[in-house]
Amino acid sequence: MRQSKTVRIGNVIIGGENPIAVQSMTNTKTADREATLKQILALEEEGCDIVRFTVNTPEAAASIPYLREHARIPLVADIHFDYKLALAAADAGIHKIRINPGNIGDEDRIRAVAKKCIEKNIPVRIGINSGSLEKHILAKYGAPTAEALCESALEAAKQFERYDFDNLVLSVKSSSVPVMIAANRMLAERCSYPLHLGVTETGTAGIGSVKSAVGIGSLLVDGIGATVRVSLTADPVEEVRVAKDILAACGKTAGIDLVSCPTCGRTEIDLIRYAGELQDVIRSIRTDRRLTVALMGCVVNGPGEAREADVGVAGGKGEAVLFRKGQLIRKIREDEIVPVLKEEILRLISERRAEE
Repeated sequence: MRQSKTVRIGNVIIGGENPIAVQSMTNTKTADREATLKQILALEEEGCDIVRFTVNTPEAAASIPYLREHARIPLVADIHFDYKLALAAADAGIHKIRINPGNIGDEDRIRAVAKKCIEKNIPVRIGINSGSLEKHILAKYGAPTAEALCESALEAAKQFERYDFDNLVLSVKSSSVPVMIAANRMLAERCSYPLHLGVTETGTAGIGSVKSAVGIGSLLVDGIGATVRVSLTADPVEEVRVAKDILAACGKTAGIDLVSCPTCGRTEIDLIRYAGELQDVIRSIRTDRRLTVALMGCVVNGPGEAREADVGVAGGKGEAVLFRKGQLIRKIREDEIVPVLKEEILRLISERRAEE
C-alpha cells in the first residue's frame, strides 16, 4: 500500500493509514442555501464523508457559514477562474478549497490562495482535469495525456511549495479510463501527497458506474488513493452508493458484501427479485463490520457459496436451505428468504459487537 502524507479536512483525515473517504458534489445553486443543505443532508444520510459544492459567486460564498452550521461532514469549495472566491470561502469557514491550475490564473493568485490557506489552516486540492489543462502543457504534449496530467499536478504543487504550503491533496482526472489510471500511477510514484481518485465526465449511472469501477478500482487494488469521488450524470446520492460499492468490492471498507449467482435454467426460486430486495435491505444497514451474505439459486454452487459466507441460502424448488458460518441451520420457505437473511445479518452484527 502506498504511504502518503495525511491531510485533515474538518473532522476527516485522509492519507496514511486512514480509511478511504467517499466524496460527492452537490448540483444545486450554492446561493440557494436551503436546497444545497437538503442535498448535503441526503448525502450524509447515504454515508458520504466529504461534500463539495461550487463557489462561483459571492452569494455562493456567503452561504458557507450557514451550511457549515447545519452540516456534519466537511465542506469543500470548488473554485474556478476567480481566485478571490477562494479567499472569500476561506474567510467564510470552508474546510477545504479545490482549485484548477488550468484556469485559476498567474503566480500572484496562487500566492494569495496559499497565504490565506496558511492563515486559516485550510488544505487545498489541486484538481487537474484533462479538459482544462494549462495551455503550455497542452502545447508540449499535444493532447491531455497521462504524462501531461501528471506534470500539471506536480508543477502546481511546486507553485504552492514555493510559498511554504504543502497541505495539499492532488487529483488527476480524465474521461479516458486508461489515461486516468496511468496518470495516477505516475503521480503516486513521484510524490507523497494523498491522491483524490475519480474518472471525470463518465456519463449516466450505468456506464458511469462501470468506468468508475474500472478506473478507481484498479488503483485501489494497487494501494493507491486516499479519497474517491464517482462522477455520474445522476443524483449525487447515487455517486455515494456506487463509490461505497467500489470500496467494498476492493476490500477497502467494512460493510455487507452480497454474493448472488447470475441465474440459469436450474434456478428454482425468483432469485432476481429476492436479490434486489435483499440489496435494498443491505443498503439500509449501517455497520463497521465486514460480512458476506450469499443468495444462491440452485444446488450446483449454492451450498458451497452459502457455506463460505457468514450467512447464506441456497435455493430449491419453493424453498431454500439456510447456512450460518458454514453450518446448515434449517430449511425455509421461499417467501421467507429475505426476512430471514435480514434477521440473521442483524444477529451476526449484534453478536460481533458483544464479543468486543
